[in-house]
Amino acid sequence: MRFLYCTLAFSELVLGVGLMQSKAQQPAAGTANGMAAPIVSTKPRARQLGVPFDGHPGALDAITDVAGVEVGSTTLVSGNGALKVGEGPVRTGVTVILPRGKGSIDPVYAGWFSLNGNGEMTGTTWIEEAGLLAGPVGITNTHSVGVVRDTMIGWGLKHGVVGDAWSLPVVAETFDGYLNDINGFHVKPEHVVAALDGAHAGPVAEGNVGGGTGMVCYGFKGGTGTASRVLAEEMGGYTVGVLVQCNCGRRPQLTIAGVPVGREIPDGAPYAQVSPLPGSDAAGDVGSIIIVVATDAPLLPHQLKRLARRASLGVARTGSISGNGSGDIFLAFSTANKDADKGPGPNSVLTVSNERISPLFEATVEATEEAIVNAMVGAETMTGRDGYTVNALPHERLQQVLKKYNR
Repeated sequence: MRFLYCTLAFSELVLGVGLMQSKAQQPAAGTANGMAAPIVSTKPRARQLGVPFDGHPGALDAITDVAGVEVGSTTLVSGNGALKVGEGPVRTGVTVILPRGKGSIDPVYAGWFSLNGNGEMTGTTWIEEAGLLAGPVGITNTHSVGVVRDTMIGWGLKHGVVGDAWSLPVVAETFDGYLNDINGFHVKPEHVVAALDGAHAGPVAEGNVGGGTGMVCYGFKGGTGTASRVLAEEMGGYTVGVLVQCNCGRRPQLTIAGVPVGREIPDGAPYAQVSPLPGSDAAGDVGSIIIVVATDAPLLPHQLKRLARRASLGVARTGSISGNGSGDIFLAFSTANKDADKGPGPNSVLTVSNERISPLFEATVEATEEAIVNAMVGAETMTGRDGYTVNALPHERLQQVLKKYNR
């Protein structure tokens, strides 16, 4: 049986059908046949469980608190049992972020940073050169980067949001091959289009959704997470939003609100082993994390690169050492300075003074930390290929551990 979930920014929208329907009754992947009404997730988030975080979140505590930002995703879950390459089981998907929404061709200033380069984020050489990001950002599994990239170009041409005669989309990845038939290439163009067409402002679904569907984080089920921070008016009143696709870390490393949660809950970590394997790099990370930082603060590209670097400190707060096997790549963009690249110029732009940028660094660190924890809190236990199971972070035990350490 095949189930396709197209997750809009504010919901988990089911495009597939129920367990009792036959394959012949199901809609084709990527179509809207049998579309159900949007269902807003009722799963608790980390703050609702009592996890104490620093800083002040926005109304949604999500990257979409930055005005204009839209998020969409398509989730692919089908099949059980032994791996049959090309058939499944499938536990994957794609997530997209549109900095100025679907209707804009105006690029944004951007900067990127690689904490550890065992991964991929396309389009970054041009960001480094020009300081501009044009079009959506995609996140998927390692072997689906190409189809997401190419489809984003075609979608942009069709919708008139490719402003030049060429396009260098930004698409990043993390590895979901422990649970997913990653060599089956199950992410198709129609799935990317569904995510792009469905992108929306509002609350963002977390956990086993989109590109984060098959991910593992600190030996617990990982996935997609988001958070935001709003600066006080005297610090500019700016908003910083973060979205992560987390697939990183070893269980003993996991730290939440300063508490060694991974060491207190060591059981059930078949993928991110508790003990290093002799002669291996198992003491390091075994996965990756992609982080996208958005802000409405008027920052120039070199300042946004500084912001992207600070995401590293948010990851470190959760315990990761960014080991050799981890692809930890971060992107930051600003929705301020509209028409900054409008020809023929010259154009006037605004910028935050470097003497006033530290609160934005702090907001990035705080939101990154919370987004990672939100991804784990929002995820659910998943069984994938060959019966491999990754358990979700148990909410009650997390609360007990936090209480033990007076947090």
